[in-house]
Amino acid sequence: MLNFLRKGRPHELLIRIRSSFWFVPALIVIFAILLAFSLIELDQIYDDRLLARWPRLLANEAEGARGVLSAIAGSMATVAGVVFSITIVALSLTSSQYTSRVLRNFMRDRANQVVLGVFVGVWIYCLVVMRTISDDDEWKFVPSLAVLTAVILAIIASGFLIFFIHHISSTIQASEITASITRDTLRAVDRLFPDEIRNGSEMPEAHELQAGQRWYPILADAMGYIQGINAGSVLAFACERNTVVRMESKVGEFIAPGRPFASVAMEHPPDASTCRDLNRVVAVGIYRTIEQDPAFGIRQLVDIALKALSPSINDTTTAVSCIEHIAVILTRCAQRSMVSLRSYEGDTLRVIARRPDFAELVSLSFSQILESAEGNTEVLLRMLLALEQIAYGTCARQRLATLRLHVRQIEQAALRGLKADEALQRIRDSVKRTDAVLDLSESTKMLDCAPVSRP
Repeated sequence: MLNFLRKGRPHELLIRIRSSFWFVPALIVIFAILLAFSLIELDQIYDDRLLARWPRLLANEAEGARGVLSAIAGSMATVAGVVFSITIVALSLTSSQYTSRVLRNFMRDRANQVVLGVFVGVWIYCLVVMRTISDDDEWKFVPSLAVLTAVILAIIASGFLIFFIHHISSTIQASEITASITRDTLRAVDRLFPDEIRNGSEMPEAHELQAGQRWYPILADAMGYIQGINAGSVLAFACERNTVVRMESKVGEFIAPGRPFASVAMEHPPDASTCRDLNRVVAVGIYRTIEQDPAFGIRQLVDIALKALSPSINDTTTAVSCIEHIAVILTRCAQRSMVSLRSYEGDTLRVIARRPDFAELVSLSFSQILESAEGNTEVLLRMLLALEQIAYGTCARQRLATLRLHVRQIEQAALRGLKADEALQRIRDSVKRTDAVLDLSESTKMLDCAPVSRP
């Protein structure tokens, strides 16, 4: 952990902590230990007065208190093992039924982490309290308040067990998995593309180098996926060296040592310290994360759809659900400006950061699914309906052209794969309806672009 802090990669550290299965349980265990010591101290100070006021609740013999704490500790340890086993089984089933890429969603699930932490925390609490019980003739001490709290915690933990069984049975359902991925992806889209598109064109501005400058590549010193880029640190780096940084790789792309991931505009080749400092502001890991990478959320939904359309599973309903959720994400993207992010120092351009392109996201969403669904009428119809829904959200000419291209591809796939006249006619009717919506959206193209209203 300290290694990440020294490297100046707090984003990567935050991702690892959030997705780890131990961090929240560790905090709960620490809280349980502090609670145990606090209640023991209160018992030592106020024991006589508390016993006199609530004798029925707090009166305990040393042997009876040990028995209660032993029973609670033993049952909590057993239940914690059961919870861990159920979680592992759920992870295995999810990986085989859907895709291994959604496992990190379960690892990041706060409910699973809290439930495991509660049972382990109550177990540790009982052990800490039990060791303070003494029935020696010279010094007798029974922490009555702490023992009563242990009973209350055991009752609360029983409620957590019921909640966990309900929660885990819900989270392994396809609808819940796709909805969870969609929510995370929409939050990433809102963070990455906060601005609404205001006109029908998104052509990035070209940057002209100053006299004597040229682009020099910065080579990566790590292997893995780009999980995040610290925009503030990149801007500070560019200002300090009076240069322009152009990111050649997007968040979510795989890089390897020796591969250029960025370029700097300088008069002379960058030295080793320059390359090292720029590498430090890029978080690289062995897996993709969704915080700055909405394409990864779409990738997960596509993988679930492909698994559902495989001959071994053949689950059209799940594939249709994935397409419906992809349509929600792309509709949000269609309304947002997705040009390359540019950061300035005053009026001076300092950073050019690549971001996902709308055409790339649409292709990622539909191309592979289309290859696996040529003969599936329901999936093809749902894809056309998704394109129609996305078309209502934009009037940008380039984006509408992208949607038209995929309508034509779906139409061609239907002609190749469908044999029944009724199915072909349904596809033709849907294509006409989608084309009409695209025409309507393009006809409303104005300087201040806004989504069209459904007729």
